[in-house]
This record gives sequence, C-alpha cells and structure tokens, in this order.
Amino acid sequence: QVQLVESGGGLVQAGGSMRLSCAVSENIDRLTAMCWYRQAPGKQRELVARITRGGSTNYADSVKGRFTVSRDNTKNTVYLQMSSLKPEDTGVYLCNGVRIIPRGDYWGQGTQVTVSS
Repeated sequence: QVQLVESGGGLVQAGGSMRLSCAVSENIDRLTAMCWYRQAPGKQRELVARITRGGSTNYADSVKGRFTVSRDNTKNTVYLQMSSLKPEDTGVYLCNGVRIIPRGDYWGQGTQVTVSS
C-alpha cells in the first residue's frame, strides 16, 4: 500500500506564502500523476493542481499564477508552492497519487491551511 504524508500547513496572513510537501512511500515515477486537492468547510473537494509522471502540470483557475506544483523524484516528494494567499484558499489540502497499471488511488491524511484576512 502506497502511503502519502503531507506537511507544511499552518496559519498565514493573506498575501503570504507557504509550501506544502507530500512524501510518498514508493518511487513516484511509478505513479501516473500526483495531485493536490483542497477541502474547504461546506464545499466540495476541489482539484487544485496536478503534475504527471512526464512533468505536465494543470491548475484550477482559482490558483493559476499563484500556485506551483513540482516534484523531486530523488526524494519521492511532491510540493505545492503557494503565494499571494487569500482567505478563500483556506482548507484541508490533500495529496493524491494515481496509478493506471496496476490501478491505484492513494490519499494522504491532509494538512490544514488557514489564511487570515
């Protein structure tokens, strides 16, 4: 079973920056894509950013230009660099790893990010 552990959350003022990390228990090159989701109170879980095995990235419109997803294959870690943070970025950020063959869908426990106004 692949394990994912997020870290780096906390409290930050609006306009500030924060970097989240997701440590993966196996070689992330074996996963098709790594994603960051956000779960805000009373809202549906939202895909924030994704990076594929090949390095292609996608972002939610709400974070484009402010967030950057990256990966370090030597450390089996995925990062989410967040800048110009807004109160609406508040939520639990979850790391997700997806594999097609064999099929797999793995989640971390989440890390809380709170942006104060």
